[in-house]
Amino acid sequence: MTSNNKKLTNESLQENKKIEASIAFLQQEPTEEVLAHVLTVIRRSMKAHGQLIIAVEPPKGDGKINLQAIQTSDGKQWWSAFTSFDEELKGSDKIMSTFTADIDKIFLSALQEPSIEGVIINPWNRTIMLNKTLISIILGNPV
Repeated sequence: MTSNNKKLTNESLQENKKIEASIAFLQQEPTEEVLAHVLTVIRRSMKAHGQLIIAVEPPKGDGKINLQAIQTSDGKQWWSAFTSFDEELKGSDKIMSTFTADIDKIFLSALQEPSIEGVIINPWNRTIMLNKTLISIILGNPV
C-alpha cells in the first residue's frame, strides 16, 4: 500500500473518532436520547462518505469472499465493523483480512442479507449493536 492510499484511508476513518466518543457516552448514559444522538453521528459520518473497517473470511470452495460474522449468545449472526485499526486489534486473537468500505454500502448490504441480524460496530470495546431497524433509521428509511 502506498503512503497516499494509507493517508486516504486514515482520512476516511477520521470522522469515526466522533462515532467512538458518542458510543462511549451511550455506554455511560444508555438513554433513548443518547441512542438517537449516536445514530445521528453515524448518519453524519455516512453522509460525509465515512468508512468502516470490515473483516473478511478467506474464500471457501466457491471463491466468494464473505464478511466475517460474530455469533452472539442467542445464536444470531452479526457482521462486525470497526471504526479504526486500533479497535479491530483490541479483541482479535487471530490475524484478520480487512478492508475499508463505505458505511452506507455496509448497511445496505446488511439489510439485504437474511442470515444476519445487523452490524456490531467495535465488538471488543466501544460497542454498539445496530439491528436492521436501527440501520434503516440511520439510512433514513421508514421503519
